[in-house]
Amino acid sequence: SLGYLTLHGPDIAPDEPDSERSGYGQILLAGRLRTALARINPQIPAASLERIVDRLSRPETPDLLTNNRQFHQHLTSGISVDYQADGQQKPDLAWLIDWDSSDNNEFLAVNQYTVVQDEHERRPDIVIFVNGLPLAVIELKNPADPNATVDSAFNQLQTYKSEISDLFIYNELMVIS
Repeated sequence: SLGYLTLHGPDIAPDEPDSERSGYGQILLAGRLRTALARINPQIPAASLERIVDRLSRPETPDLLTNNRQFHQHLTSGISVDYQADGQQKPDLAWLIDWDSSDNNEFLAVNQYTVVQDEHERRPDIVIFVNGLPLAVIELKNPADPNATVDSAFNQLQTYKSEISDLFIYNELMVIS
């Protein structure tokens, strides 16, 4: 009812006809991110936007918290970019989200989104993407299962953070239910 597109993770997995990733280690939905960047920042040349996608696709440090803080800064304050326009070097800010018009953003919920990192394969229940960026991870437990507790859901997210930390570089919200 909020207007989110919903997809089943295996349908967009690598090697599927509707694949959106080249491998399970690719976290971002880069095609969706490219499209959103061009829509939100029409004044910025495509080559400059592609450099932003490349930059966001690679962790800057081995430290998850440092990478997450840097991404949060990019998300909330924009990313500085320089490009040639009218024969001059032009500084600008590229925005990852259109904060003024939510209709200019793409909201996507993917269930069972498989991520492989360092030989760990994990499949969070739901990953929420905004413009191809995985901003929220939702872990759901079966209320009919007596072993399914808030603690077990919390511990599952801690395991994900430890074993597939690249997913959490972009994370703004974790939800357990």
